[in-house]
Amino acid sequence: MLKKIAAKAGLALGVAALVVGATGGPAGAVQGAGYVGDGYANSGAGVWCAQHLVNDIARKVGHPEIPEDSTWGPRTKAQIAWLQDRLGLKADGIVGPDTGNWLLYSGSQYYGGKNGYCFWNLPSDWRLEAMYVPTNLD
Repeated sequence: MLKKIAAKAGLALGVAALVVGATGGPAGAVQGAGYVGDGYANSGAGVWCAQHLVNDIARKVGHPEIPEDSTWGPRTKAQIAWLQDRLGLKADGIVGPDTGNWLLYSGSQYYGGKNGYCFWNLPSDWRLEAMYVPTNLD
């Protein structure tokens, strides 16, 4: 009887350790969310998120939108480069952590933000969460 209780307790502790280990890591970094852009293995979800969130930002400032077709191409690259240029980032048209941070922070909070669907599909270290950074997106 005591062995059964000890075994169940050990199993529960092992599962808890796995859960904590799986959710740990660098401050808010999304593990496995790769860069989006030329030369990267672009997932349909990552590309769609980049398109959707950059369109949301474009709409807010009166900039033309692009199709949200989950396909990386020259129009998506140009739209990402437009955003990067407007933010003072390197306008290479690639969504890395810096651009991912801005997309998640400034785009639709339903899909973006720290709990939205796109948080898991775009690279980010979520540095912008604790600060308000005025930009020419305001």
